[in-house]
Amino acid sequence: MQNEKKRVAGLSVFAAIFLTSFKFIIGILTGSLGLLSEALHSGLDLVAAVITFFSVSISDKPADKRHNWGHAKIENFSAFIETILLLITCIWIINEALHRLITGKTDIEVTTWSYIAVITSIVVDFSRSSALSRVAKKYNSQALEADALHFSTDIWSSAVVLLGLVCANFGFFFADSVAALIVALIVLVVSYRLGKRSIDVLLDSAPKSTYDKIEGVLKNTREVIKYHDLRIRTAGADTFVTINIHVSPELTNQQAHSICDIIEYETHKIIDRCEIIVHVEPEI
Repeated sequence: MQNEKKRVAGLSVFAAIFLTSFKFIIGILTGSLGLLSEALHSGLDLVAAVITFFSVSISDKPADKRHNWGHAKIENFSAFIETILLLITCIWIINEALHRLITGKTDIEVTTWSYIAVITSIVVDFSRSSALSRVAKKYNSQALEADALHFSTDIWSSAVVLLGLVCANFGFFFADSVAALIVALIVLVVSYRLGKRSIDVLLDSAPKSTYDKIEGVLKNTREVIKYHDLRIRTAGADTFVTINIHVSPELTNQQAHSICDIIEYETHKIIDRCEIIVHVEPEI
């Protein structure tokens, strides 16, 4: 499992190095803000990809005396760092785009290489986003999922830059700066989504969908008279659950224990990598 996660994360790093270098060189040569903003975006993608690579390398390590709940939360911290990097991208892009539009310095040189850089970026981003998404779903990895979401938005932002280049080719040079602003808006949306999810996990917010699934298991277990103190926390791909249930006092210890086993079994069926502790009490 870990080898496949590291492999796809490592490929993402190499792809980011290639795209960042390619876009930056073409952006400097043509003076295109759209391409330079994409180069900066890809540069931060590279940092995020490196962070993700190290996070997935550590996240699957088993729990130890210092980390009783394992190391999986490093994936969520990785996603939070990505959010910060994305916000930095937005600040630079918006500032530079507005400056060019206000001063009127929007002229750029559009060449065949400009189109090659953007189209190559779209192809590479689609390939690595698909690979990251596939492995993220397979292993329920939030770090890889964040990377996949990150790079899937790069496809749209590159498409916007491509449109700006086409417009500039017909003399509408301001379109490049406008395209850069649209890229920034796309990045802002992604930043909000990534940031909210990562902060929720880091603050141990209980995922509503997981809460509803476990409640469904409890309600469908007819021996459970009532339940309380249902607590859920996630860390990377892992979910930790504790719950108190009340059963008939006439049940033997073995029967009560069997009910706990049923709840644990049904929960494991619907939630991957879930560690659940069920405390049973007699209903008085």
